[in-house]
Amino acid sequence: ALGGRPGVISARYAGTDCDDEANNDKVLEEMREVPKERRACRFRCVLALVGDGLEETFSGSCGGLLLEERRGTGGFGYDPLFLPDESESTFAEISLEEKARISHRARALVKLVDWLGKEVA
Repeated sequence: ALGGRPGVISARYAGTDCDDEANNDKVLEEMREVPKERRACRFRCVLALVGDGLEETFSGSCGGLLLEERRGTGGFGYDPLFLPDESESTFAEISLEEKARISHRARALVKLVDWLGKEVA
């Protein structure tokens, strides 16, 4: 529904001097008329490891639903609006341990650590 936005500018989506609240407000406003069946969304993280003759990338994603209103007080960024497919709670409602298990960042990091384990061994 947003054509891939906010993308890599997610922290500055509402402007360079904005905060999480403003970013969430902007997304909610842009999605105001979008029905639930078109509110699928995805967090994506790509880690890059670069060195002498080395360029490796490791990606992770977490699909879910963009809610119509905030839920929860934990986390940061879009966490109160994001309901991951693996949970009935938003990223702002789940524990840090659960978020670390299913988040896009965790999934990318697991791939990096696995790669390092094979390369260093």
